[in-house]
Amino acid sequence: MPIKSKIHPAWIAAIVTFFTLIATAGFRSAPSVLIVPLEDAFGWNREQISLAMSVNILIYGLTAPFAAALMERFTVRKVVMGALLTVSTGAFLTTVIHAPWQLVATWGVIVGIGTGSMALVFAATVANRWFVKRRGLVIGGLTAAGAAGQLIFLPGLSRLSELHGWKSIGLTIGAASLLMVPFIHLFLREKPADLGLLPYGAPDDWMPPVKSEMNAAKLAIVTLKEASAHKDFWYLTGSFFVCGLSTSGLIGTHFIPAAHDHGMGQVMAASLLALVGLFDVIGTLFSGWLTDKYDSRKLLFFYYGLRGLSLFLLPSILFSTLHPSTLIFIIFYGLDWVATVPPTVMLCRTILGPDRGTVIYGWVFASHQIGGSIAALGAAIVRVKFGDYAAAFYVSGALCIITSYFVLQIGKSKDRASLTV
Repeated sequence: MPIKSKIHPAWIAAIVTFFTLIATAGFRSAPSVLIVPLEDAFGWNREQISLAMSVNILIYGLTAPFAAALMERFTVRKVVMGALLTVSTGAFLTTVIHAPWQLVATWGVIVGIGTGSMALVFAATVANRWFVKRRGLVIGGLTAAGAAGQLIFLPGLSRLSELHGWKSIGLTIGAASLLMVPFIHLFLREKPADLGLLPYGAPDDWMPPVKSEMNAAKLAIVTLKEASAHKDFWYLTGSFFVCGLSTSGLIGTHFIPAAHDHGMGQVMAASLLALVGLFDVIGTLFSGWLTDKYDSRKLLFFYYGLRGLSLFLLPSILFSTLHPSTLIFIIFYGLDWVATVPPTVMLCRTILGPDRGTVIYGWVFASHQIGGSIAALGAAIVRVKFGDYAAAFYVSGALCIITSYFVLQIGKSKDRASLTV
């Protein structure tokens, strides 16, 4: 008999994950803060620095499907603690670099592997294990934590860099990563069955998905091979490619240097990007609530379409002083920043069934980061070639508009019930 509890431990698991994602996401906010200080300190050009950021984003994404499989095989807690130790190692090593390739090796590869081993698959794994009802809302909240954490630490890191130099960022992140390890060990529970419980909202006859006997690498590869036979998988990977290109790769990496190019101070630009993170929490929570109630495909249609329109407007409102139009963009774009995640996670569960949903999402998320990686380097090349980022913003906006059509093609041959498993 499951143990009855006034407050279901699923909510405790969600809260622990929420604060962990906020803290660890701060580690990924450093690249956009480092671009200008590294230019000033070493004389490196923006393409050289952005290459490390591009590699970081790419490895972050490619690690995700294997991390999801590792979590299924070796427990979430062990994988997350190992990831935090990896991030700490990379951050500390960053403080002794003196050449661009070393930035690629430390921040690009080591920190990329560490952050990718947590990524959004951490949120999806916790939500899928602990919740049956309110799953969309929880995914929205945990996704918001990850994105908001990446942004709300920007003003503090930027100020830290101004006062104590760019190396202080690596030292701070390295120390914070180490401090998170015992927190995870003490407070993160693995799954409801360990406590004699059913997931939140599960009926009495609920049965957990059958655990695969394949090793983590084989499970990830086999899942990719099987999912690749489904057209819906490619619609999801394509749409999330554009999602990553238009968020973490473009705005997340280049908003601060773009604003700096127009005369805005780095701390002010970082504060505006942090404001995007705050509105992201509201938007993604609301998206999670909507995902529990409405067709995920239609939600994605509106999210991508509205994001595309906002990116078309951005080049005309970059400025040297704060204008109301800029705040309107920040609020609007923030509400839409990662609102795409809850409906995308839910649709991933329909490809090969709920038991493979998290691993499939890992591959879909990998496409998100490939898009982000291309935008991180591509936007820097555009800026060097043309002197500003306008063309990068326009191309990204156009891709979002095109994507808004293709997401409506998902599940054309399936009924509504099959799209909400």
